[in-house]
Formats: sequence, structure tokens, C-alpha cells
Amino acid sequence: MQISHIGVHESVGAVFPPEQLRDALSSIDSRAVVVGDDVDELAGCDAVVTFAYREEFLDAGIRWVHSIQAGYDRFPLDEFESEGVVLTNSTGIHGTSVGETALGMMLSLARRLHAYARQQTEREWSRPEWDEAFTLQDEPLCVVGLGTLGQGIAKRADAVGMHVTGVRRSAESVPHVSEVFATDDLREAIADARFVALATPLTDETRGLMGDAEFDAMREDAFFVNVARGKCADESALVAALQEGEIAGAALDVFEEEPLPDDSPLWGMDEVLVTPHAAAAEIDYYRHIAELVRGNVRHIDAGEELVNRVV
Repeated sequence: MQISHIGVHESVGAVFPPEQLRDALSSIDSRAVVVGDDVDELAGCDAVVTFAYREEFLDAGIRWVHSIQAGYDRFPLDEFESEGVVLTNSTGIHGTSVGETALGMMLSLARRLHAYARQQTEREWSRPEWDEAFTLQDEPLCVVGLGTLGQGIAKRADAVGMHVTGVRRSAESVPHVSEVFATDDLREAIADARFVALATPLTDETRGLMGDAEFDAMREDAFFVNVARGKCADESALVAALQEGEIAGAALDVFEEEPLPDDSPLWGMDEVLVTPHAAAAEIDYYRHIAELVRGNVRHIDAGEELVNRVV
């Protein structure tokens, strides 16, 4: 495979201006152009960097597709493999941004910042009840999924003095995590946590990972944080747990349906933070993507294996 023309698909505009990435890729000895869904336009490219999947990628004979997200569940992996199309993703670049977002969510819930923000819109001067606010110091956090995202959360939670445990398929130890549980022991792992942060990719094994039984296993004063994928948690089970007081609240960046429908009860819950799948958003996002793409172009030129190859 030779890469002489790279298309920056216009769908990346959901995260950053396509022109920013095009210009950042200018150091590659190739021509980077912004492209849409026109097959003839795409046919002039050897590779496409994209946010969304389009059938036109296959119709145009694209040989390499790079997803600007870590998740790749929207891509037809079997079809890519049968057509000989290489897919790479952007895992490994979101630890800092998502870790800081998750920590900010937990701080907001603990220090009641979300309540004060709502009060400000109403010009309301009201202190919390004496036993509402708490600090994160020594509070137990269980991070479910200890890849890049989970480790990013664990590192920052550990820095503010939280007691961090985690869940992963392997029992191998992880920095900033005091104890690692196997996936089969998920309910045991989350039973004593004040915060449960979900940071897994969406796979057949993690779909609906957090459901009725898992929310029932959590403490009544516990908070659920989801920066993984919406379908990794059963949203109806979550809503029921919140409405019935089985858990204290939630901070959610991802949902089963996005954008979150207007009629979702999650919008109106006082102890629920809703953010628009933006945990990874940051000003340098496009630079991180450009670095990954440039690096893989060098690997291709050298006949080496690509970084973050999915198929």
C-alpha cells in the first residue's frame, strides 16, 4: 500500500474544522484534501481520516480508513476485512481529556457545583444542606475498564486522594489502582464504591454491562459516571435506579441514542449531569490525530505494522 493522497472527511467537523487537520498533515509528503461523500472525489484518495462511516469509502476503493475516535463499532469490520481495507483508530490519545472530564464530573457532584450552576440561572442564593457536600479525599472509586480512558481517570483520581480500584479482563496490576478485579467479579467490585466510572469500549461483551443487577449492587449514595459508550449501560435500568433511589446520581457523557432525546427523563433529574459526548473534546485534538496519521504513513513507507490497527 502506498499513500500519496489523504482525504480528510468533512464529518470530522463534528469535532474540529476539517481544514485544521488538513493543514496539520501538510508535513506528510502527500496531498491532504478535505473530501465529502462524492465517490469520484474519494476515488482520488488512498486513505481517509473520518469521524463517520460512509459506504462510499468502499465504493471508491479506499484502502485505509482512520477513525478519529477510539470506538470503531460503527464500522463494518467483516466487510473491511473481506475487501482488504485497513482500519485504524485513535485509541491512546484521550486519557488526559477524558480523565480530567471524569474527575471534573465527580468534583461537581461531590462539591455541589452542578447545583450552584443551576441556582445561578435563577439568581438563587442557597447553601446546601449540611450533609450534602463531601470531598473526594479517601472516597472509593471503581473504574470499570482500565485501558487508556480508565487509566486516565485512575491517575487523576489517585492524585486527589481517592481510593481507586478497577475492573478489567486481565488481573495484571495497573498504576494508581490499588486492587484489580476480574470482569466476572464486577458486582463485588462496585458494591462499596462511592463512584463507579465506566470506561470500556463497546463490544459484544460490554454491551449492557451495567444493568439492573449492577445498579442494584451499588450503594444508595453512589454515583455512576459513563464516559464509555451509551450502550455499555442499560439506560432504562439506569433511569429506574435513579428514580427509585437505588443510586444517588449520575454523570453521563454518552447515551444509547445521541443526541439525547428531548423526552428523556435524564434531562430533568437534579442529580444527573448530562454532557453531549464531549469528554474528549480539547483544542489540540486534531494535532493528536495528525500525529497518529503521520506516524502510520511512516510505518507504511517502511513496511511496518500500523499503530492502532483494528483490521
